[in-house]
Amino acid sequence: MDAIQKNLLEQIADLHDVPQGAYSLRINGNLYGKNDSENITIVKKEDKSGIDIYVKPGTKKESLHIPVLLSQTGLKELVYNDFHIGADCDITIVAGCGIHNSGSLESEHSGIHAFYLGEGAKVKYIEKHYGDGEGTGKNVMNPTTIAVLGKNSYMEMETAQIKGVDSTRRDTKATLDDGATLIVREKIMTHGTQFAETNFTVDLNGEDCGTHVISRSVAKDQSRQSFLSHVNGNNKCSGHTECDAIIMDDAQVTALPQIEANHVDASLIHEAAIGKIAGEQLIKLMTLGLSEKEAEEHIVNGFLK
Repeated sequence: MDAIQKNLLEQIADLHDVPQGAYSLRINGNLYGKNDSENITIVKKEDKSGIDIYVKPGTKKESLHIPVLLSQTGLKELVYNDFHIGADCDITIVAGCGIHNSGSLESEHSGIHAFYLGEGAKVKYIEKHYGDGEGTGKNVMNPTTIAVLGKNSYMEMETAQIKGVDSTRRDTKATLDDGATLIVREKIMTHGTQFAETNFTVDLNGEDCGTHVISRSVAKDQSRQSFLSHVNGNNKCSGHTECDAIIMDDAQVTALPQIEANHVDASLIHEAAIGKIAGEQLIKLMTLGLSEKEAEEHIVNGFLK
């Protein structure tokens, strides 16, 4: 890896080099390297780009890293990664994509990640997106996540768009069995003329299953954001979807949280709030010696933390 690729890796996965343990590292459209562990097996797909990951039942306190790096301008790829998580597991998966575009052509990474959780499995999934580069070409990322949660399983997703992504469409579709739980925490910041669209669809099919979807975003300059969520309560279940956004300058934000109760014992809540930074917050920080710009950055960073 060169210095640019190492910086991308640090930004999206907090790594300075190839990780230890189980990992799959993809660079500029090709598999750069992969490694299995005793309980995690990674198999390269034969019919299309991507990998299959198999985690043995009962695997505990292990991690898997699957970052993607693009430093070649004009490169576009579509990757399929399938995660087969055995029963009674407890693992952490660190993903994400970093693009450095130094040219005039558009660079794009689209990833379709499908998770299949066995009974009682527990997964923490962390995904960061980051773009940079001195070129005029756009950085485009379109992640799709499909999650099938088995009985009494638990999945926690932490997704973040850090900076430098000109266009993104983020689709998440999940189905939950009896007693399953899905927690999603999304953080997005856009600036310039960037556009970000988020779509969540969660089907609460199992008895006593539940979901909590939280999106926090900041839209600056002339950027645009759209948040759409659809939670379907198809059994005795609980669901909560929440979107909070700070709008600045000439940005635009749309929030459409939707809940649908198809069972008498479905308990569903939705919330959405869009607003600017309160003037009294700025004044308070400025009296402590911060400039207006510094005060804004402090408030935004705290909001997205």
